[in-house]
Amino acid sequence: MFKRHKFLASERRRELISPGATRSILKNDLRNFHSLSQFILSAGPLRSTPAVKHSKTTHFEIEILDAQTRKQICIVDKVTQKSTIHDVKQKFHKACPKWCPSRVGLQLERGGPFLKDYITIQSVASSSIVTLYFTDLGQQVSWTTVFLAEYTGPLLIYLLFYLRIPYIYDMKESSRRLRHPVVHLACFCHCIHYIRYLLETLFVHKVSAGHTPLKNLIKSCAFYWGFTSWIAYYINHPRYTPPSFGNRQVTVSAINFLICEAGNHFINVVLAHPNHTGNNACFPSPNYNPFTWMFFLVSCPNYTYEIGSWISFTVMTQTLPVGIFTLLMSIQMSLWAQKKHKIYLKKFSSYMHRKSAMIPFIL
Repeated sequence: MFKRHKFLASERRRELISPGATRSILKNDLRNFHSLSQFILSAGPLRSTPAVKHSKTTHFEIEILDAQTRKQICIVDKVTQKSTIHDVKQKFHKACPKWCPSRVGLQLERGGPFLKDYITIQSVASSSIVTLYFTDLGQQVSWTTVFLAEYTGPLLIYLLFYLRIPYIYDMKESSRRLRHPVVHLACFCHCIHYIRYLLETLFVHKVSAGHTPLKNLIKSCAFYWGFTSWIAYYINHPRYTPPSFGNRQVTVSAINFLICEAGNHFINVVLAHPNHTGNNACFPSPNYNPFTWMFFLVSCPNYTYEIGSWISFTVMTQTLPVGIFTLLMSIQMSLWAQKKHKIYLKKFSSYMHRKSAMIPFIL
């Protein structure tokens, strides 16, 4: 019995070792591998488990205190890193509706400068809790309103004096005396000047979206409107005397006035559109227009042309009020030009060599 089992086992071993058995085993293995590969391919590509992204957003709490009493007014919470001072003002207005965003002035320190609306909270925050001091800026008006009021007033006021309304001048004296041609020319030039201002404010200048206190509007209007009344009263008066050198003085001054007005306009267009790429961080450069070549000599040619217009108007009319107004405007614009010139020197030092602020080779 034992021998028989031993014999069968040895026979089986021979069959397994034989070449035919080996081929059959390999065929079975290949079939199994083929079926397994088909199954894997039909299952589609393996998908990796998406990684869970954890967004880390830092939120700040803005504590707003009264700049005078240091008492807490409110706390603005859930302020993100990218939020700006303008966003904080909007949330502050929701918490305290009586304070309009335009009236809100926020400071990092008492007595410090007011933070601009475009500044981000992340740039001023040293911790998750930021303390800002609130100051009421008073009644505010937009810059567009300021400019339109400044320029519309002189235009209308001068026309009232030019029409010689009865309660301004004596009608009998006005009817007896004929007006000199320079009176009509002066009215034309004055209207051209302020109409250009109004059109540029509406269509050329990129007026800031900010606001200014109402008292600044009152000051500006008082200055422009008051001087216009004084100037118009003398030029349109029935006893007005023409310039000393007659038509030659009037003609040369009028031509120079129109040239300066045209130059001022083209300079303002260049300042509004510095280049064709939309990049404002570059010094305005002259182009094919000859009026813009003044940029080669001064950094603020718009002020140069403005003063040239008023000097021409002074010589053309030969009146003391116009001369005083021109002198005050020259002083003010020279201060503005020097301030801008210093800013240009810091930003564009390579462009500013041999340039003056407003008057070539002098100022």
